[in-house]
Amino acid sequence: MANIKSAKKRILVTATKTQRNRAIRSRVKTAIKKVEAAVAAKDQEAAKSALTMATKEISMAASKGIYHKNNAAHKVSHLAKAVNSIG
Repeated sequence: MANIKSAKKRILVTATKTQRNRAIRSRVKTAIKKVEAAVAAKDQEAAKSALTMATKEISMAASKGIYHKNNAAHKVSHLAKAVNSIG
């Protein structure tokens, strides 16, 4: 355990940010799974609405620095391609 006050604070701040980042990553994964489930069920309306929500979650995560912008763009592109393959 750290002895210096600033080091103790860094440990606490890092733990807080780690929890926040983990929660956001989890929300993104859930949104992606919903899109993939709708695509697997060939339900175009559900897939499009789920894609909108997933895109929002991914964009928010990228803006917070949790995902690199290119990684976020790749995820959105992959999902959009899957949804467009239904129709």
